[in-house]
Amino acid sequence: MRLLKLIPDNTNIDFMRWRNVALAISIAVTLASVALVAVRGLNLGVDFVGGQMIRVTFAQTAPIEEIRETVAGLNMGGASIQESGNDRTLSIRMGLPKGGEDAANKAASRVRNAIAQKHPDAKFAVDSVSGKVSNELYRAGAISIALAMLGIAVFIWFRFEWQFGVGALTTLAHDVAVTLGFFALTQLEFDLNVVAAILTIVGYSLNDSVVVYDRIRENLRKYRKMEIVPLLNLSLNETLSRTMVTSLSIMLALLALLLIGPEVIFGLTIAIFLGIFVGTYSSVYISAPILVWLRVSSDSFLPKSAGPSGAERVVSRNEGL
Repeated sequence: MRLLKLIPDNTNIDFMRWRNVALAISIAVTLASVALVAVRGLNLGVDFVGGQMIRVTFAQTAPIEEIRETVAGLNMGGASIQESGNDRTLSIRMGLPKGGEDAANKAASRVRNAIAQKHPDAKFAVDSVSGKVSNELYRAGAISIALAMLGIAVFIWFRFEWQFGVGALTTLAHDVAVTLGFFALTQLEFDLNVVAAILTIVGYSLNDSVVVYDRIRENLRKYRKMEIVPLLNLSLNETLSRTMVTSLSIMLALLALLLIGPEVIFGLTIAIFLGIFVGTYSSVYISAPILVWLRVSSDSFLPKSAGPSGAERVVSRNEGL
């Protein structure tokens, strides 16, 4: 019985033919993502801004306008009410009232009781975070993402060469920027679950880039007369089967979670789903092509040794073939 193969053994796709087009698309999407985050901002959850969030799930389509009128009639201050994940769930975000935890609990009870009077079948979930804790969480989340990216770049630098480190860091910056841009565009809630998703994306992107870079380095030693662009195409085609099988298997599992999974992890799931897709693209069209733009060639990393006269001698291209 023959095994099923998603990618045939003789695959020879000319990925590098489109590297300049891919570069233009990547730059445009990254700049658009940065602009969206700067202009629209992220819909920060209670974890980061402090306050209360009441998640209300209805048996049918949520009457968002009715709920807005109900909450406004309670004189609770500026409450933000919007759909959360689907058309049956609403998130109600309010700032923490004066009076501490007791006042916050009373305010949440007033909102629940007012909604339950008209919708007795509604289900409620309440989260409350103080302003001090939210600031600490926001700072810790930003630092963790920055340190993860920096540590990965340093690891790649020492594991391979500095050009590979620059390529890995650029790839990670692209993947994180696109993910943040997506959340700024959709205004999905950005909470600690999404920070965990971004760290997962960073880890996956690193893993994919290391696999590609390891094959490129191996082929640089093996085919010393081959030009860099054909060598990159060869390396990408040799790792394509592994990349596609890994990405598709993860995305199928995430798709199931998106369709039938719990609402509480919707943000985390869709962030990882998008990150896997973008990370697969960037490992092909950012990690590899950047080596061309950094002028890496087949003899860039040939070892040098001292000859009889004390002068350095570059190893011949024919050695090792």
